[in-house]
Amino acid sequence: MKISNHSTSRGRRRTSAAVALGAVLALTATACGDDGSGGGAGAEGSGTGKIVFWDNNGGVRTDIWKEIIADFEKANPDIKVDYVGVPSTEVQSKYDTAIQGGGLPDVGGVGAAMLAGIAAQDALEPLESRLAKSSLNSQLNEDMVESVKVAGGSDEHTFTIPTSASNGTLYYRTDLFEKAGLDAPTTWEKFYEAAEKLTAVKKNEFGYTIRGGAGSIAQALDAMYGQSGITSFWNSSGEKTTVNDPKNVEALEKYASLYKKYTPAADLNNDFTKMVSQWDSGTIGMLNHNLGSYQDHVKALGTEKFRGIPQPTGPGGKRVQVSNPVDGLGLFKGSKNKEAAWKFIEFAASHESNSRWNESAGAIPAHTDAAKDAWISKAEPTKLAAETLNDGSTTIVQLPYYLPDWNTISKADNEPSFQKVLLGDMSAKDFLDKMAEQLNEGQKEWNEQKA
Repeated sequence: MKISNHSTSRGRRRTSAAVALGAVLALTATACGDDGSGGGAGAEGSGTGKIVFWDNNGGVRTDIWKEIIADFEKANPDIKVDYVGVPSTEVQSKYDTAIQGGGLPDVGGVGAAMLAGIAAQDALEPLESRLAKSSLNSQLNEDMVESVKVAGGSDEHTFTIPTSASNGTLYYRTDLFEKAGLDAPTTWEKFYEAAEKLTAVKKNEFGYTIRGGAGSIAQALDAMYGQSGITSFWNSSGEKTTVNDPKNVEALEKYASLYKKYTPAADLNNDFTKMVSQWDSGTIGMLNHNLGSYQDHVKALGTEKFRGIPQPTGPGGKRVQVSNPVDGLGLFKGSKNKEAAWKFIEFAASHESNSRWNESAGAIPAHTDAAKDAWISKAEPTKLAAETLNDGSTTIVQLPYYLPDWNTISKADNEPSFQKVLLGDMSAKDFLDKMAEQLNEGQKEWNEQKA
C-alpha cells in the first residue's frame, strides 16, 4: 500500500477545533462504560466492568462482531461489552453529535476517512504507547499502521489500531460475459465495451450499476484516476489538487455518461447496500465496490457466476486506484474504563479475531499472521487485491484523509452535485472545479498550520 509523496503532509491538528470542543468531552455515565468499576471520564479504570462499543458498519457486520464479543467475554468474564451497531451512512454524524453533547463510546470503529475530523476535536486517545507495550506490537501491517497515522494528521500519534483494508474491486458476472462472448473487463476499454453489450433496457438488463447515492464520490474518483492514469492527488507543489485536471474531467464525463443508458435509473439514489442487493438479485454485468461485499455475492450467486478482480488498467497498461480507507478501532479519551477498553481492542485485533472478522468481510487483515491464513487463497478477490498491492503492479493515489474537512467535502458537500452530473444538470468540469476549490482551500489551511 504505497503512501504518496503528498500524503506525508501531516502536522498539528486544528488547534481551534480542539480548543472549541475540548470542553464538551465530559461525558455522561450512560455513554462510556461505567458501572462503578471505572473512574471519572478519562480514567484507566480497574480493567473490569462495562464498556460500550460502536460498530461503524452496524447491520452488515453485526453478526461477526457479536461472535468476537462473546469470545472476548468468555476470556474476560469480568468485562461486559455493550454492542451498538451504527450504519456506516450515519456513523460520522453520530460521532460528531456525541462529541458535541456527550455520549461517546469507550471503543468505536473509526475508518481513515473520518479519522482526522474526530482527532481534530481531541476525542481520541493516542495509542502508540499502548501499542508499543502490546502483544500487537510488530504484528500489524506496517503500511496500514502508517496509513492510519497519516490519516489522523499527526507526526506523533496513532489514533486507531488498524484492522483491515478493503480495496476497490470490479465484480463481474462470468456467466453473462461468457454468454455474450466478452473478455474479462481487465482494461477500461473492455469495461466500456461490456457495459454497452450487456445492456438490454427493455429486458431490464444492464451492463453496469453506478453509485449515485451515499459514497458516490470515492467511486467516481476511482474511475477518474484509473482512466486518466494520474498518480498523485496533488501537483508537484503539494498545493493544488489534480482532481480537475483535464484528463480527469474527460474521464468523469465518460463515466457519468453510463447512467441510465447502460445502468438502472434507480442508481441515482443507490448507496452500496442497495447497489449490492440490486446486483446480486438481478441481471447486471458489473459492479464496483470494495472487498467488503464479497461474501454477500457468494451467498447470492455462489462462486461460479462471478469474479472480483482489481480495477481495470488504463493508459500504457498501468493500474491506478485511489486509496480505500483503512478501518480501525479507536479508544475515546472520555472513557472511564480505558484499561478494559484497550483489552477489547487488543483482542479484536489479535490474529484469530482479526482473521475471523476479515474472512467474514472478505477484506485484507491488518494482523500479519492473519494475512497468511488459508482462507485468503480461497477468496480470489482478496487474494488478487493483496497481490496487486504488494507486487508493484498498482499505483495507489492517496486521498487526503488527513484534511479535517475531507469527509464533508467528499460526502455532504458534493454528493448532491454528482447526482446533477449524472442527470446532465451540471457539467463534469463545473463539478470538479467546485471540488478542487474546496480541496485547495483545505490544503492551504493545512499547510499553514504545519508551517
